[in-house]
Amino acid sequence: MAFEPKEPQKELKYNELRIYSDEELNNYTEEELKNFKIKHDIPMLEDLEKGPWPSFVADAKREALRRRKLPDDRMMIHREVVEDMLGQLELSFEHGETHWKHGGIVGVFGYGGGVIGRYSDLPEKFPSIAHFHTMRVNQPASKFYHTDYLRTLCDLWEFRGSGMMNFHGSTGDIIFLGTFTEQLEPIFFELGHVLQQDLGGSGSNLRSPSCCLGKARCEWACIDTQDMCYELTHHYQDELHRPQFPYKFKFKFDGCPNGCVASIARADMSFIGTWRDEIRIDQEAVQAYIGGEITPNGGAHRGRDWGKFDI
Repeated sequence: MAFEPKEPQKELKYNELRIYSDEELNNYTEEELKNFKIKHDIPMLEDLEKGPWPSFVADAKREALRRRKLPDDRMMIHREVVEDMLGQLELSFEHGETHWKHGGIVGVFGYGGGVIGRYSDLPEKFPSIAHFHTMRVNQPASKFYHTDYLRTLCDLWEFRGSGMMNFHGSTGDIIFLGTFTEQLEPIFFELGHVLQQDLGGSGSNLRSPSCCLGKARCEWACIDTQDMCYELTHHYQDELHRPQFPYKFKFKFDGCPNGCVASIARADMSFIGTWRDEIRIDQEAVQAYIGGEITPNGGAHRGRDWGKFDI
């Protein structure tokens, strides 16, 4: 039986909801990026750009350059938010301690969770991140997204936040990194009333349940993880949004013992699908794999240079 949401789903069209034009989203050249310097000296952070692996510092510089070239009326918080974030992080590396302080509780009306308050303890030096609140956006089951939805989210956060995001946090949510208190309610309104999107859990509450691909794309799924995740997310809305526990609590759903969500390691209550029959093993295929007739991972990792192994 196919999974069907219990509520009608709104189809989002990016071209109807977008905030930025293609020109604004691609407003710099690679040559400009190569010559771009942020307003702070960050030698230790720039060291993280070296080597063959992707660097969050390089990504942040791209965002900083884009914001520097956008007009003032195209952003609702300071354009230098990314540059100040990098500057403060460099200082934290130098001092060996964080410069984020816990500034008490901040949130949206009616919810106790979903927003993590964060303030700089050096607001005079880094005014663009005097407030740097994080918002958690509840992910759909198995993290299936339409690109129109993702682009609309990115535009919203570019406009009202720092433009920096995590896909996804360890709980599972999309993480909006860094905005000012005044922007929390407008963002919450846009998410709920325009995008039909809820905030995730934070604090001492039920965190956003998450699951593996399940029956949608995996031949090993023994249970319908998406249906269970969807059902419990709706059933426990009050526990998810209004902290009432002494500590956080997590559900995670693995469709089989392979455990792609790592529910045992990452959840307080793990749901794991199991095979209810005799174990069946194709011994001929096992021998073919051992003998090299069946290529590991379908040859996906064969003949590729993964760079020097260096921990």
